[in-house]
Amino acid sequence: RSDKLITYLDPKSPISESYRTLRTNIQFAAVDQDEIKTILVTSTQPGEGKTVTSANLAIVMAQAEMKTVYLHADLRRPTGHKIFGLPNIKGLTTCLVGQATLEEVIQDTPITNLKVITSGPIPPNPAELLASKKMENFIAELKEQFDIIIIDTPPVLAVTDATVLSRKVDGCLLVVSSGVSNKEMVTKAKRQLESAKAMILGVILNNKQLTKKEYGTYYYYESNDKVEKKKEEKRI
Repeated sequence: RSDKLITYLDPKSPISESYRTLRTNIQFAAVDQDEIKTILVTSTQPGEGKTVTSANLAIVMAQAEMKTVYLHADLRRPTGHKIFGLPNIKGLTTCLVGQATLEEVIQDTPITNLKVITSGPIPPNPAELLASKKMENFIAELKEQFDIIIIDTPPVLAVTDATVLSRKVDGCLLVVSSGVSNKEMVTKAKRQLESAKAMILGVILNNKQLTKKEYGTYYYYESNDKVEKKKEEKRI
């Protein structure tokens, strides 16, 4: 299992708190529209942290007592199984081509309420598989079993996979890396998703360096919580 699953390994860290804030923001985004159950996570280009982001988002959803599945739909450069330390012999692709059932590709994790479906073997036609009716039926079947489906996809500017799949989900999150993504790339990615009539829930700014003041504010509240807890324990 990867040490990048910080929301599981260090749930009280500032980064974990940021993921919980993201979870809350997504829940508020659903107030004026239909329930959001399927969330696609993509980026503008490779190396911006979309897989780590989507994996940790899935964890905090599960920690909020929602039945969650992390679906790794990057069928070109799959890494989701490595993040969770799981085998990738069977997965999404084997299910779509009829070589496995949904029950056979769902894998357990040590995290309560969280399941994982890896990508499976790399196919020769990723975009066609994701655009297929079988993929649509696959997502519909997941929605019957889970409260939240987090779908990790390839970068939107690199290939068409994310754009194709964005039509089949309730909302999309775009991950951009601080100091890496430029305004032109982000704008182009946004327009590409909009051209597919995707519901963009928001943009996640990744790899942002916090100032000492920002860290200090977090630890101020964290330490106060601990003090109040100790006072309560003494009273008991």
